[in-house]
Amino acid sequence: MVNRITKLLLVLLLSTTAGMAQKQNSEDKIRLNQVGFYPDAPKKAVVELDTATTFYVVNENTGERQFSAALGESRTSQYGGQVARSADFSMFSEPGSYRLFVPSIGYSHPFDIRRNIFEEAAKAGLKGYYFQRASTDLPREFAGKWYRNAGHQDDSVLVHESAATAERPTGTVISASKGWYDAGDYNKYIVNSGISMATLMSLYEEFPNQVRQIELNIPEQQNDIPDLLDEVRWNLQWMLAMQDPHDGGVYHKLTSAGFAGKVMPHQDRDKRYVVQKSTSAALNFAAVMAQASRVFGDYTNALPGLADSCLAAAREAWKWTQNHPNQIYDQEKLNQQFDPDITTGAYGDRNLEDEFRWAAVELYVTTGNERYLEAVTTIPDHTLTLPSWSQVGALGYYTLLRFKERLNPPDDIMLSEIKGMVIDYADQLVNGGKRMTYQTVMGYKPEHFIWGSNSVAGNQAILLIQAYQQTSNAKYWEAALSNLDYLLGRNATGYSFLTGYGDRTPMYPHHRPSAADPIEDPVPGLLVGGPNAGQQDGCEYPSNLPNQSYLDDWCSYASNEITINWNAPFVYTAFALEALNASKQVKQ
Repeated sequence: MVNRITKLLLVLLLSTTAGMAQKQNSEDKIRLNQVGFYPDAPKKAVVELDTATTFYVVNENTGERQFSAALGESRTSQYGGQVARSADFSMFSEPGSYRLFVPSIGYSHPFDIRRNIFEEAAKAGLKGYYFQRASTDLPREFAGKWYRNAGHQDDSVLVHESAATAERPTGTVISASKGWYDAGDYNKYIVNSGISMATLMSLYEEFPNQVRQIELNIPEQQNDIPDLLDEVRWNLQWMLAMQDPHDGGVYHKLTSAGFAGKVMPHQDRDKRYVVQKSTSAALNFAAVMAQASRVFGDYTNALPGLADSCLAAAREAWKWTQNHPNQIYDQEKLNQQFDPDITTGAYGDRNLEDEFRWAAVELYVTTGNERYLEAVTTIPDHTLTLPSWSQVGALGYYTLLRFKERLNPPDDIMLSEIKGMVIDYADQLVNGGKRMTYQTVMGYKPEHFIWGSNSVAGNQAILLIQAYQQTSNAKYWEAALSNLDYLLGRNATGYSFLTGYGDRTPMYPHHRPSAADPIEDPVPGLLVGGPNAGQQDGCEYPSNLPNQSYLDDWCSYASNEITINWNAPFVYTAFALEALNASKQVKQ
């Protein structure tokens, strides 16, 4: 009798395990946006099986098959020869919760169809910045189960030997509190703050009415400032403290000498330094402060003097760069001359033409003073490079198009060329995406799969939204939407790359608070780096194919770390698509 019961339990266990494995296998073979879709927008999935012919949309609650269609023609991936077919259910618009079902495979991950489908994920991406705050407790009231003690007050930071001046000699103690932890580590970097801050403030400048309606559960939620700008201001206050008041120069970063271990913020007690002033830091600072002056100029009653302080700081930083046009941050060279050695993120950049263009444009648009543009001879430079922390020239072009009415007199030739460059680049993206197995813009070139490839997808989407803003052509909006589909699951890894959003998301990001706290789930709303063909961390990846070079493991800082400049384009894209869809500007 006992043996029969034991055998029965074993059979039940094996059948349950097999069922779970089959479910996982089927879900992994049907790749789609795991958050969901707008009712009246494109809806596509990719089925990784050449022999399948038909798919169904199945109601998650009732099991009813509510829509069916034939799968598309076979497509062979340029990476590894994977054969797949598309499942296009754009014609199905009934709000609800669903899965796709393919008879020869099984069920997909669940998803929803409804208006405002990306609102919660967008808010989570923005709330991710709150979880990156330095110098403050994160109480349970606002952080939920991820609450933690304050770390890195940064009110007693040392001036590193590389940054010493007569007014602030080596070892001088300064205060530079607040700011965001840059990534999975606990350091704060001016250069990477540049594109991150600009992207978030640009979202406000382009969609102010929608941004004012964003409500986050953060300590400042009851004030008269939009929550997005409250979060921006936390980092802005730190950036202002990174300017030397004696000469206007800006320290490159605030950092410990080396990376902290896998500890919580309050457990990291290493000495902290401000390190060498650099031209790249000063230019990023000047651009951000000039834009912040415009943005916070809308809130002079609530924040008296802030806009003026930002503009004054921007002017001083710009003035410093005119006297120090090529003070490059070279960490290896720095360590040969000064102590202690600094081994944290360098964010070194040897080509500063794009930073000069960007800073000049932001100062010009804010002040109307043409001398800023006259100081730069490469506007436009007849090329357009997708924005990244080291390539920021396009940010200035976006600003010129956004505020073309402010140009006095308007330079129609210049604006026409910039608009043409944006549209030409957007057309390349759209046409490239048409050839792809996963039918997303992201990934049609192998070089997309670099360190932080998910920010490539996000910045491609931003450029496409810029093209849509200039033309009202829905093909650009739909292409941007395809990249959000990519980030949330329609990709070769099968992951939704935003922690906590989707059915299969990263559980072990290279993020110290997520790794060191006792909570099983990682901090939510953080976008991991994504597939990286370089695999520079030396971890054992499941695949060497560029579009599958991703590993959900703490060790994989090359594919699974998080950073503020990867979250920013996700936040912009998700909120911009929400704003455009809600205002019915998109012509389907």
